[in-house]
Amino acid sequence: MERTHARRRHRPRTRPGLDQRVGGLRGAADPVPEPWGWSIDVGQTRQLRRHLLPEPAEEEVRTLAGSTTAPWTWLKLFAEDERVLPWIGRGWHQDTPGYLMTLPLRPERAAAPAGYRITTWSRGGTVRALVRTADGAFAARGQIGLAPATPLGGRTDAPLLAVADQIETDPGHRRRGLGTVLMRTLQNEAHAAGARTALLVGTTEGRALYGSLGWTLRSPMVSLWYDPATPTARPHGGS
Repeated sequence: MERTHARRRHRPRTRPGLDQRVGGLRGAADPVPEPWGWSIDVGQTRQLRRHLLPEPAEEEVRTLAGSTTAPWTWLKLFAEDERVLPWIGRGWHQDTPGYLMTLPLRPERAAAPAGYRITTWSRGGTVRALVRTADGAFAARGQIGLAPATPLGGRTDAPLLAVADQIETDPGHRRRGLGTVLMRTLQNEAHAAGARTALLVGTTEGRALYGSLGWTLRSPMVSLWYDPATPTARPHGGS
């Protein structure tokens, strides 16, 4: 009697909240679980594919980095750079550092400063906010995507989780409180839509703003992209 065996699905090692961040990536294919994390086809010119490793181990990182041949493949390693960079070989370049942060959501009120107005709208599970000057010039923008808190499996009635990204303030309008107004507006809209937890990966500069708004740091993130045509012996930061 012939036996058939169902293919065993990998259950990646992870940290709280990171699987929700993976599931909330907009415009990308569904994440594919791997023993070390997830692979995601993004399909952009300078971001072909992402490999996310929530708890990177040396052997896995060396194997994955060494077997990569397609330019603009990215590694996202949730660890301190001094620990993981020695495992990376030629052809890889380090992007700016990131920080995984979370926030419990609550109702908030945020009014635009004098001389500015803010507009929000929702489409396709994403809430967007735009700050403009009184004469309509761009000042700041951001968005927050809403997805079930267990996107890679589990309960289908799970609460929504909010994933903030593309937060940007025009250089000519910084230091005026627009980032705070933008984030509080997005956080309030996400709460009103039913989300109770928010997640983001911020930059070094953004980390200070998010911390002042109550966001909690969960893990640093090292971002690396592969392109052997760019002359760098090994990652040294800020490529």
